[in-house]
Amino acid sequence: MQRIINFILNYRNAVLYVVLTLVSLIITIRSHSYHQSKFFNSSKRLTGAVYGISHTVSSYFDLKKENKILVDENQQLRLQLFNLRKEGPLNEQPGKATYTVTHAQVIKNSYTSPRNYITINKGEKDGIAQDMGVITPLGILGIVENTSSHYATVQSVLNTKSNINAKIKNTNYFGSLVWDAQAYDVVQLVDIPRSASLTVGDTITTGAMSSIFPENIPIGVIQQYDLNQNQSSYTINVSLFNDMTNIKNTYVIKNKDREEIMELQKSTADVE
Repeated sequence: MQRIINFILNYRNAVLYVVLTLVSLIITIRSHSYHQSKFFNSSKRLTGAVYGISHTVSSYFDLKKENKILVDENQQLRLQLFNLRKEGPLNEQPGKATYTVTHAQVIKNSYTSPRNYITINKGEKDGIAQDMGVITPLGILGIVENTSSHYATVQSVLNTKSNINAKIKNTNYFGSLVWDAQAYDVVQLVDIPRSASLTVGDTITTGAMSSIFPENIPIGVIQQYDLNQNQSSYTINVSLFNDMTNIKNTYVIKNKDREEIMELQKSTADVE
């Protein structure tokens, strides 16, 4: 208390000046309507600015929550899309869902080596297993190769070992999607017969012959194409929809019929 009194005594002239200034301002504002309107308009602008800043700050901290809501909605929409059947929507056919979709985030991503891998933050305890397909909101990303309890590694489409069934959209021309390790934004679609009609800019999607990915998941667009040495099929450069250098949210797809399909194919091969 004594310090406060000493402070006032030491700066009494300045304190007196501030007090008299405030008193004069109050008297002036109260006695003139023009000054009152100016004061209240200024106070409203100040209050509005404070509320605006407060809203901006609170919105920033709400972004994570909003993003989580959008990701969950996207997951549900993809689940519905992948399980659409000719007989009707999924919600009209209980128990007929073929695919499940699990959201995961990338915690490590490589794209500069011949064999690139991506690590995601979901593993065996989340139902993730080897040979499940992985996509992003923009398109195909790769296939799960190894798993631990809480994490999984994904063989990227930017991997020289990668080989995924793909096709030209809205046609039945199928081929294999591979990578020549030349560019991180371009992959190759091979074994497309020369009878196929191609146009630069045509969309490439996943094919129906894969037991890993649903059909028609976007991959990219035709950038360039040439006939192979035998002049029997095309080698197509495909510009990826995904920016492989900037990936965060992914969706892991499980085909619940895959095991049955693989067993049937194995038994057929054994007979032959």
